[in-house]
Amino acid sequence: MKIWSAEFVVAAVHRKDYPPQRLPEVAFVGRSNVGKSSLINTLLNRKSLVKVSGTPGRTQTINYFRINDQFYFVDLPGYGYARVPRAVRSRFGPMVERYLERNTYLACVVHIVDLRHRPTQGDQLMRDYLLFHGIPILTVATKSDKLTRHQGLKQAVVVRQGLTLDAAAPLILFSARTAQGKKTLWGQLHASMAALSEKKGRSR
Repeated sequence: MKIWSAEFVVAAVHRKDYPPQRLPEVAFVGRSNVGKSSLINTLLNRKSLVKVSGTPGRTQTINYFRINDQFYFVDLPGYGYARVPRAVRSRFGPMVERYLERNTYLACVVHIVDLRHRPTQGDQLMRDYLLFHGIPILTVATKSDKLTRHQGLKQAVVVRQGLTLDAAAPLILFSARTAQGKKTLWGQLHASMAALSEKKGRSR
């Protein structure tokens, strides 16, 4: 996809903070340090639109980025952030739940895991939560360039088992360094946004 405009809009905590211009939204979620910022920057052909940090838990708000004046990428706080103060952690859950639940503009959630490791309990809980609320999920396993092709395929099986993904559920292997999976992911994102548009059309 050709990206001619990608800009940060707002860091939100409550619904009143969300952008007044409502557009389709794609949300990105994963445990801290899973490569979420690098994935978003790679999709948008930007080096530092989303700040990359080696410190877990740096994203503490819901960050909106308007893409081509047509839709939003929404960067959600990471989970599993042990180094973040308890008082800060305690508000992440409700803040993210408010965003995800009954959000009629949400086309899908890109759920990001690390291909090199078996999914954590937090990863499984996040997937279960999204499924419970009927939110479309695209599962992406990052850092595929850290493994050989054989290792990557083997680990993909481990990820599927760890998240109890059925054969029909997409699992996209992704690398921010080589851009592996970028085209496939964009294809899935377009399909999700088209499905949302069709659904809204039927409800009118």
